[in-house]
Amino acid sequence: MAHLNLFAFGIYPYIAIAIMVIGSWIRYDREQYSWKTSSSQLLESKQLRKGSIAFHIGVLGIFLGHFFGLLMPKEIWYLFGITTQLKQLIAIGAGGLFGLICFYGLTVLIKRRLFNPRIRATSNPMDIAILFLLYAQLILGLLSIFVSMGHLDGAEMLKLMAWAQNTVTFNSVAAAEAISGVHWIFKLHVFLGMTLFVVFPFSRLVHMLSAPVQYVRRQHQIVRQRFVR
Repeated sequence: MAHLNLFAFGIYPYIAIAIMVIGSWIRYDREQYSWKTSSSQLLESKQLRKGSIAFHIGVLGIFLGHFFGLLMPKEIWYLFGITTQLKQLIAIGAGGLFGLICFYGLTVLIKRRLFNPRIRATSNPMDIAILFLLYAQLILGLLSIFVSMGHLDGAEMLKLMAWAQNTVTFNSVAAAEAISGVHWIFKLHVFLGMTLFVVFPFSRLVHMLSAPVQYVRRQHQIVRQRFVR
């Protein structure tokens, strides 16, 4: 079990990130035409707008919460007067709020993808698979809140912070040891999160790496109005 834990949480994260980076680079280099969201807005826009806005607001909140919550050393939190216990309550409250917003948006998008005949006809298997992977990851995250409520001292959170910080500093052994004793739902949540990195370059999620900066520098388009006599 120790070897499995080391592979899953000490080695697999680097494999997943390497696949994401190299796979995205190769896809952008060889298949730039596929580097897009493949928007289906022309086929249906009302449900897309409703689900997409909620989903992206929720994802942004969750991402920022995970980024600062896991990677910012606890000593910095202490400088702002935020104790481990208070940080745990903030994580539960903010994570629950943005998680529910994201859950609503993703539910709308999945329903639209599966039950709108026009959208379903233009979907490929990866479009559907990535939605369900995100759905599973989100549900695990929401369920983990109930586990966290039984650890309001923040002990589990400190272990997850130690795992994340040791991972980014390439101390894989310490990372695996830090996470070894946490509740299984957190482990599954982390493992599935790494798996999302693996499938990232093969899905429409690659659009997250693109920003439309070229529109800032391009020349203005002049559109002349046509007069009909």
